[in-house]
Parts: sequence; structure tokens; C-alpha cells
Amino acid sequence: MTSDRTATLYRMATDQHICPFGLKSRDLLRREGFGVDDRLLTTRPDIDAFKAAHDVKTTPQTFIGGERVGGYDDLRRRLGKSVHDPKAKTYAPVIALFAMAAAMAVAAGWAATGTVLSARTAEWFAGFAMCMLALQKLRDVETFTNTFLGYDLLAQRFVPYASVYPFAEGLAGVLMIAGVVPWLSAPLALFIGGIGAVSVVKAVYIERRDIKCACVGGDSNVPLGFVSLVENLMMVAMGAWMGAHALGL
Repeated sequence: MTSDRTATLYRMATDQHICPFGLKSRDLLRREGFGVDDRLLTTRPDIDAFKAAHDVKTTPQTFIGGERVGGYDDLRRRLGKSVHDPKAKTYAPVIALFAMAAAMAVAAGWAATGTVLSARTAEWFAGFAMCMLALQKLRDVETFTNTFLGYDLLAQRFVPYASVYPFAEGLAGVLMIAGVVPWLSAPLALFIGGIGAVSVVKAVYIERRDIKCACVGGDSNVPLGFVSLVENLMMVAMGAWMGAHALGL
């Protein structure tokens, strides 16, 4: 190989820590057709000496053709790859959650009834989605409430509602999955979904605010908007459906 297709990679690999970005850098280089001279920094003195010698603060460090490229993000830029922005807004967590809920509902429907699509599958989808959304909030209720209070109309008037919300959402989801006590699950879904939908419409479409949604937890970068509105309208629709079904309508 010519020198410009050979890379030297210095990465941390001690008994206590193997640097994930070092492994990612090595994998990326190999997939891009580079020969990799993989040099491990296995002790703290080795790591400190390397940083001092090259006047760098972090590892891994990649060198191509004798030129220092830098860390993993720098390497991706050098190779024309996109670089992850932890602050970028994205709907990916919500899309992934709803896709998994749909897959679980279809699997449950097939296992229970031998059919893929049915009214029960739709109920399971809503129930699974609500439980998964509640779980994301329950990972850190305090952080969730900090974001939720920024736009939910009822929580702004009655702050404890923000802490109760994840539990109410999870309870409604569990009851929908079980198909029991619709007299509780239906009104609960209608109530929290209705308040949520009105809150989203007011914050996004009337006040035109650019804020984060707490739907998958307060530490997410999901923007408050159409997907958040759909989430709440889905709860309203399923609450209405379950209520009508319980009344024999």
C-alpha cells in the first residue's frame, strides 16, 4: 500500500478502559480500505507521554501519511462522513419507539390470534407505545418534569401533575394491553391525551415556540411539534375507541 492508504492509530486500551472511539476509528479506517498500524496505549504513563509528545488532550489520534488527522470525529470529517451532533434536534427516538411498538403489536396479534391486523392489534399498539413512552419518562422523572412544565397547560397550573403524568400514561397503556377496566383506561387516555394535544397546539401552532418535547424523556432532543401532537391524538383516539367498545357502540 502507498503511504496515503496506511494509517497509524494510537488508542487507549488499558485494563480498566478500552476506548470505544478507538475501536470505531480502527473499524472505519479498515472499511475505507486503509492498512492500520494499531498502536495501543496500555498504561496511564504511556497515555500521558503520548499526549505530551503530540500536544493533544484526547485519544484516539489517527495519522495518515505522517499527518495527524485527529480524533474520531476529525477522522470522519477527513473521510467525508457525517459527524454526530448530540445537540441536533431529531424525531429518531420517537420513530424508533413507535416502530418497535407496532412490531410488538403485530407479533402479539399473530401469536394470540394468528392474524396480523385486527382491532386488538391496534389496541396493543397503542398500549405498547404508551408503556414505552412512560418508561422513557420514568427513567428520570425530575428531568422529564423540567421539560414538560415548559408547555403542558395543566402541569403549569398544577405542578404535581407533571410527576403523576408518566405513571398515568403507563397505567393506561397496561390496561389497554390487558383489555380490562376500560371505564378507567378510556377516560385516562382521553384526559391526558386531550390536555397534551391542546398544549402542543398552543405552544407550537399558536405561540410558534421552538422547544423540546418531553415525550421520550426530558433529556431528549425531540422537537415539540407534529409527532408530539400525533402521540397525544393517538391516546385520544384509543381512549374514545376503548370507551365506545366498552359501551357496546
